[in-house]
Amino acid sequence: MAINTWAGNIKGVIKDAKTGETLIGASVLVAGTKIGVSTDSDGYYEIKGLNKGEYKLEVRYVFYKTFLSNIINMEGEDVTVNFALEPEDNELETIFVSAKANKENETALLSVRKAAPAAIENLGAREMGIKGISNVEEGVKKISGISFEESGQLLVRGLGDRYSTTTLNGLPIASPNPDNKLIPLKLFSTSVVEKITIGKTYMANAYADYSGAHIDIGTKGGSDKDIFSISLAVGGMIGTTFNKFYRSEKRWGLWKSNTLSFAMKEVASNEFAEYVKHGNPFHTSFSISSATALPSGNLSAIYGRNWKIKSIGNSINLTASVSVSNGSEIIKNAYISNLTAQGDTLNEFSYNGYTNKLDISAMLNSGYYFRNNDNISYTFFYSRNATDNFKLRNGYDSEGIHLIGNNSVAHEYSLLNNQLIGCHEFGERWKIDWGTSFGITVSNEPDRRQVMYREDDGKISLFKLNQQETMRYFGELNEQEAVADLKAAYRYLKESILRFGAGYKNKDRDFSSIRYYYGFHNINPEITDVLNTESFLNDKNIVNGNVTVKKDAQPKSQYFAGSEIISGFAETDFIPVEPLLINFGLRYEHANQWVRYWTDASVEKRSELTGNDLFPALNIRYNVNKNNTFRIAASRTVTRPSFIEMAPFLYKESYGSTEIRGNEDIRNGYNYNLDLRYELGFRDSRDFLSMTAYYKILKNPIEQVQESSGGSAVYTFRNADRGSAMGIELEFKKKILPALRFNCNASFIFTNVILPEDGGIYTESERALQGASPYIVNADLNYVQTLRDNSELSMTLLYNLQGPRIYAVGIYGMSDVMQKPLHTVDLATRYKLNDYWSLSLQANNLLNSTMKFTQKIKYTGRIIDVQRYSIGTEIKVGATFKF
Repeated sequence: MAINTWAGNIKGVIKDAKTGETLIGASVLVAGTKIGVSTDSDGYYEIKGLNKGEYKLEVRYVFYKTFLSNIINMEGEDVTVNFALEPEDNELETIFVSAKANKENETALLSVRKAAPAAIENLGAREMGIKGISNVEEGVKKISGISFEESGQLLVRGLGDRYSTTTLNGLPIASPNPDNKLIPLKLFSTSVVEKITIGKTYMANAYADYSGAHIDIGTKGGSDKDIFSISLAVGGMIGTTFNKFYRSEKRWGLWKSNTLSFAMKEVASNEFAEYVKHGNPFHTSFSISSATALPSGNLSAIYGRNWKIKSIGNSINLTASVSVSNGSEIIKNAYISNLTAQGDTLNEFSYNGYTNKLDISAMLNSGYYFRNNDNISYTFFYSRNATDNFKLRNGYDSEGIHLIGNNSVAHEYSLLNNQLIGCHEFGERWKIDWGTSFGITVSNEPDRRQVMYREDDGKISLFKLNQQETMRYFGELNEQEAVADLKAAYRYLKESILRFGAGYKNKDRDFSSIRYYYGFHNINPEITDVLNTESFLNDKNIVNGNVTVKKDAQPKSQYFAGSEIISGFAETDFIPVEPLLINFGLRYEHANQWVRYWTDASVEKRSELTGNDLFPALNIRYNVNKNNTFRIAASRTVTRPSFIEMAPFLYKESYGSTEIRGNEDIRNGYNYNLDLRYELGFRDSRDFLSMTAYYKILKNPIEQVQESSGGSAVYTFRNADRGSAMGIELEFKKKILPALRFNCNASFIFTNVILPEDGGIYTESERALQGASPYIVNADLNYVQTLRDNSELSMTLLYNLQGPRIYAVGIYGMSDVMQKPLHTVDLATRYKLNDYWSLSLQANNLLNSTMKFTQKIKYTGRIIDVQRYSIGTEIKVGATFKF
């Protein structure tokens, strides 16, 4: 190799030879040296500062054939060399994952999926970007058999949130939302996500508390090159943006929590009426202001640096990212009601809703790579999701009184998670993976406010039925979770692998709430504007005693909870003959879960569940030939109730709304799972067909049930005797034209709950599982075309159909509340102008679909609408600049 003076750079783009898809994270080395780079998110590479001479480049990428270029002459100018890599002909039998393998690319992810010992489905960052997916929840919705309830709870194969689990980079992560077992997936912006992996069959190396899905969110690792990109998007909801918008007063807006001060919490209840006379300690009023709804916005940025230690061949890299988005939403003419078993109306309200949202996520990842594939990485993740909702309600109670409700509800969820993960290889046979994490989650419902009025012959007055009509509510939940995990893998008999390890998980939660009731027995103000309360709810009336404020901080308004799991496992990937892989494992878990609470009579109690369980798992993969694979899986898993389901703590959002109360007698459910899957890959490595049949026996399944109490409906939780779930899933990926692809998946689900012979408390003697849709369909049509000057246009049309399902189970003669079928259509367009600039246009819910819930009156057969609202259409335009 002749070396003269400095000449220039070698650069280019690396693509898949068959699909034309750019390859992210491919390694490009100057042959015979340690000089090299990796391709960026557009498949682009650039090796800088090369002297005059002759060079050869060696290109490597997981699941692709290594390519060695012809001689490249550097004569004083930059040289552009593009590569098209051929996929490996031989599918990998086992995987020892390379520490820095990039899995954002769709082709590479499909290869990982084919080679995995258990059936998985996945999405990479590139595919999510093309389809306009902005957060993990939107991405997971595209997976077969998965849907979401209106509250954000995940449903997999008809099984609710409690049947699934979520991990971040392989380690468990807690949820800040007490109503959900899973962390809200919308907290994870796709700007910080490299890939999403979903497993619906159990393997013994994971915690056993899932029968629906194990969702692992893989964050972006350290970058192999210096990067910086910034994206900005603006948009809004049709019918919201530039329209009149109402909101309650917030001291800090949505950026900071409006929780109670320590001094406020410490004031004794019998002293508060006098304390409040010395000034407004809440710093907010009950009045509602109006303004024009501005467009929503999203700002995200990613920064990455890489430092190579050339003397020893090691490297240190750093990636930091942040995403901030806000938005507004108006729901007009919505309706909700509660019925008795006889069909009489307990209460009914129509309402207009006004919601402000703020989402913040930030991530820092630093990694040290040494020896061959060894690495130690630290990941810091922070997210905040805040919503502020105002509802103006108008309706009637069971006595026919005309009521007007002024309701403000805010929710603030935040998560702070730290992870330290290591991966080490010892020779060709041993690999050690270890990880530890500590997370803090906070859920606040600060300063919920309500004022109820009654209207008689056109005259509006304060509603004074009891002390709860005008009130404030403050709820605070704090949770800490620590996780430690150690896994070892030993390769034996050429390609077989033995894995074993241990894990520990500890979680503690504290919850408390305080209510403040306003009394108006000495005042009868004339009401002219229900949004303006300053004329009667003011400091003057509180000081002179016309308005009283009572603090209600009873023991029953709090609970403390915790859980501890100590586990160990052993499993093997055994290959008796080349096309057959048998994965068999056994996991032991000692689990203790408890809730300390107080009854309505202020009697302290404790609910506790303790178990010592073995969970076997079998996964068999048989490669019929290079393109055809048959899989079978069988396992036993557990479903543990959430803390809130174990505690008979009463939650009620507003006057006349549904109450939620836990059940101290709830117990674990156990699940027996069987899956059969056939996978067919076509000549084009991205074309794919899979067919899955599954059957599950659910012992003591936990369900949300509905009953009535006084003037409102109550949702609680119970164990049914036994249930079953079975179904068929189809998934199809096909290139129609060189630039046009079609993807579709469909699930057909049958579930059944076996109830006591006499029906017990349940209204129906036989029914489907609560939350299960009989069919779910996802489809997308994706057009990606490279234009002149290396620009690129992508357009994706996405469709989702969610079948009818039981929203809440009826008991004591009340029928089930049913959610009607829901169709949604989204459109995502992206135009990449050059290596630096790209533009995007996105339209969500083009059909402006209506969420509708009905209830059948058993004694008359009449079907009544009990809730409906339209979720609106959203339009966003954006731009991204990469340095």
